[in-house]
Amino acid sequence: MPIRLRKFIGMIALVVLVIVYAFVAMVIAQLKLPEAPRWAQMLYYVVVGLAWIFPAGAIIAWMQKPIAPKD
Repeated sequence: MPIRLRKFIGMIALVVLVIVYAFVAMVIAQLKLPEAPRWAQMLYYVVVGLAWIFPAGAIIAWMQKPIAPKD
């Protein structure tokens, strides 16, 4: 796959990831956290705020993978 196509697909995947992840995190927070203690809310937002980095990093690593040489 050409590098430009891989980066284009990766860019779209990153945008979709961020939108879907933010929506799911927001829905979970609204359903589960209103009656939770303040420390649990803070912990949730810290963990969820950092957890999207791992799938985004995997997408970026895939985007940066060099083209396989043809034998």
